Amino acid sequence: MLHINRRDFLKSAAAVAAGVSSVAAAPTKRTATDWVQLGNSGVKVTRLAFGTGTHGGRIQRELGQDEFTRLVRYAYDRGIRFFETADNYKGMPQMLATALKGIPRDSYRLMTKFKWQQPDNPRVTIDRLRKDLDSEYLDILLLHNVRTNAWASELERLRDEFSEAKSKKVIAAHGASCHGLLPLRAFPDTKWLDVALMRINHNGVMMDNMEGDGKTPGDVSEVTTHIRTIHAKGTGTLGMKIMGEGRFITPEARDASVRYVMKLGTVDAVTIGFKSTAEIDEAITRINTHLA
Repeated sequence: MLHINRRDFLKSAAAVAAGVSSVAAAPTKRTATDWVQLGNSGVKVTRLAFGTGTHGGRIQRELGQDEFTRLVRYAYDRGIRFFETADNYKGMPQMLATALKGIPRDSYRLMTKFKWQQPDNPRVTIDRLRKDLDSEYLDILLLHNVRTNAWASELERLRDEFSEAKSKKVIAAHGASCHGLLPLRAFPDTKWLDVALMRINHNGVMMDNMEGDGKTPGDVSEVTTHIRTIHAKGTGTLGMKIMGEGRFITPEARDASVRYVMKLGTVDAVTIGFKSTAEIDEAITRINTHLA
């Protein structure tokens, strides 16, 4: 008979426990359709969002309602449950509402953007945005396209209206979409931001620079540094222009961009505008690959 003293028994038990703990702590496989937390916002979305604003929504709009609905339903069935649009994308909020009609509202998330230049009463506009999307509430509402380093003070009245809407649960989270290095430099110190939508890819196409001309390559290094700081402060970070607004026409370029963004570890979720089921499949596959 094998005799084991108490010390050896305890050592053995500890080793087994350590092994069990190691197995339990094994990293969970991450995918494009995981539900992820957007910083401290309290809002969860799928890591990949279906964007409707390629070239101002023209690409999606030209599909026509029937084909667009088919594409949205395909994305939903593939596990994409985060849909993004804007007041500026003419007709797209209404087309998106039609495409999602009949699907349980609590099964997906909606993000839209407020055209802050319009003189309308902000509360009336927010109500209209909800009506356009046929939804009692908005998961995320962003100030669209802020461009100055003083945007937070310049738009203080609107920010207060957004905060009021959030207190009434008309919206769940508020934030801004960034266009330019000047506003981006101010993002880390703007505590009001629950969510920040920022342009990011591997080589600066359609990204933030000081010229703001859409042609000069963005400063990838500076943008990446700001995103890291913003993320560390608890703001939900969303990436856009992952495909360079359609300018990455080769598979190699698209793969390089997805790889770069996924490896950063500081972008909670990304939005990509789609025009075909093949593009949806490709994006999911590439994200899954580079998250592995």
